Amino acid sequence: MQASDVRWQMQSRRFAGIGRVDLISRGPVVPDDAQRRDWLAGVARWHDGRMLLLNADRYFAPEALRHAGFWPLMTPATLALLPLRPEPVMRAALRQKWRNRLNKAERAGLQVTTSELTADHWLLRAEMEQAKARGYKGLPPGLCVAYALANPGRAVVFEALQQGRAVAGLLLLRHGRMATWQIGHSRTDGRRCHAMNLLLWRAMCFAAARGHDMLDLGTLNTQDAAGLARFKLGTGARAVRQSGTWLYQPALAPLARYLPLKLAA
Repeated sequence: MQASDVRWQMQSRRFAGIGRVDLISRGPVVPDDAQRRDWLAGVARWHDGRMLLLNADRYFAPEALRHAGFWPLMTPATLALLPLRPEPVMRAALRQKWRNRLNKAERAGLQVTTSELTADHWLLRAEMEQAKARGYKGLPPGLCVAYALANPGRAVVFEALQQGRAVAGLLLLRHGRMATWQIGHSRTDGRRCHAMNLLLWRAMCFAAARGHDMLDLGTLNTQDAAGLARFKLGTGARAVRQSGTWLYQPALAPLARYLPLKLAA
């Protein structure tokens, strides 16, 4: 959807007993503070009164969301966002342990290949099994495949081969000026030679060379996945706190404006 220079994507789903619920995730894309205020003030005009969930972009202040009638539901997530710059600059920004592991992977004789994602790629099955084993939920594989079909050349698989066998894989999604590390899976042999360091490094250089200026490495979970959080930050990524998940519903909006601000922090 679009209003003036503001853009957002809305997903809708119907639930028994509730009806339609709309979701705007990581948005909207707003060029400046004035239009951000206008968008919040205009929600009641452009939305039809159904439940609206907003995973707010980091530029939306809790005070502004509360004043607009949004009700806080979940505390903000923190993302690892990596600026993409010339290769020597990115290499210098790597943390020492991360760089040492990359150097080891580069000496391990691994072959790195790139290809477009296909519906039967082993990486999708490996991701499903890994998510089940570790108890997390990611995007369904079908969505990644649909993205690849709708955006040729924008869903790129990087594979590390050891003696012709894939020991690690990574899926990079390209969109606008940003790119996203969507899936990463390393087998035992791949972990032993730090293949994922090599694949992520190649993905960083690949995206930077094609004009992307930011790589989204996903959320940082220092409680349940501290090792993965350290891996992401080892690239030189910044920890960027978002603005949380909020609910807008006209009947609740007047009450939301009187909530203690600490509930939205």
